[in-house]
Amino acid sequence: MSNSFGKIFRITTFGESHGKAVGVVIDGCPAGIAFDLAFIQKQMNRRRPGQSKITTQRQEEDRIEVLSGIFEGYTQGTPIALLVWNEDQRSKDYSHIADKYRPSHADYTWQLKYGTRDYRGGGRSSARETLARVAAGAVAKLFLNHIGIRITAYVSQVGALKLQQHYSQLDLSEAAIESNMVRCPDPAMAAQMIDLIDHTRKNRDTIGGVVSCVISGVPVGLGEPVFDKLHAVLGKAMLSINAVKGFEYGSGFEGVAMLGSQHNDIFYTDEKGRVRTRTNYSGGIQGGISNGEDIYFRVAFKPVATIMQDQPSINQSGEQVVISGKGRHDPCVVPRAVPIVEAMAALVLADFILRNQVVKLNHIVSAYPVTTLL
Repeated sequence: MSNSFGKIFRITTFGESHGKAVGVVIDGCPAGIAFDLAFIQKQMNRRRPGQSKITTQRQEEDRIEVLSGIFEGYTQGTPIALLVWNEDQRSKDYSHIADKYRPSHADYTWQLKYGTRDYRGGGRSSARETLARVAAGAVAKLFLNHIGIRITAYVSQVGALKLQQHYSQLDLSEAAIESNMVRCPDPAMAAQMIDLIDHTRKNRDTIGGVVSCVISGVPVGLGEPVFDKLHAVLGKAMLSINAVKGFEYGSGFEGVAMLGSQHNDIFYTDEKGRVRTRTNYSGGIQGGISNGEDIYFRVAFKPVATIMQDQPSINQSGEQVVISGKGRHDPCVVPRAVPIVEAMAALVLADFILRNQVVKLNHIVSAYPVTTLL
């Protein structure tokens, strides 16, 4: 099973939704990075359940415990192990579907592939696993802060309600995004989104949305064609998040309506002698390699599959049954998905930064005899 992500800055997550704990081991984090536990806990709080009326009411503090890799407030270059204990499981809420397949869940595919499944909240396939990603992503952010890379995600769409402004026209400060429970930087649109989600919740249904992300301060040269293009790995990272159904970067699907003469990003040299592009339909990536402009992308999340309504389905014997939604679930996942998107982007960028250091070292080695370097 694939429980690890990254090549140099590499994480392995473990734990289940209704097990004792969920955690992550981070390998490859450089030594000497100031470990800010308060910053990491803040990111965890943005993802945790029970934070507002439009999120699941499962009550988990998601307090991070550091098991290894930190000494006197700094990373040691050794594996960092982080753990969160589960405290508010209600496994009995899932006993009624022990032998039934919930529509649009992983129940059937997991059972068919492995011959067994943990029906309690989806087990390993539960979105609770993403808390481990947020913890690891926060560590990656601490590393990226040293080199001036900033990652900002926000909710840009819920159902048919969609922000029309380009990200450059929005206030993407932390204060603006975190000022409302849906994490949309436009207050008027945020109010409409909250009303829509709450109305959907009261109707015992769910709704989807889009999280947009902007990465600034990215140096030129990140990405390794052919199969590890930067946007390809970002796409993999985002599509690995629960409930994600789509990923597009730069002009995305809207770019197909443009002519090449309109879409091409023209190069120029700015007043500081830096090579820039006058437009950025490429989304900061050309040929799979970062070009120094902002990287921006959008991630589409489907409506949460668990709804508080009766639905027809089948059980493990192939018999027709009725599934009755129970438990505590998000009516819309996107408000809590914002820090998850940021975390996965941070993990990708941290890994590629370290890969570039290896590339530079290889250049040095190839330029000098081995005896010179010894």
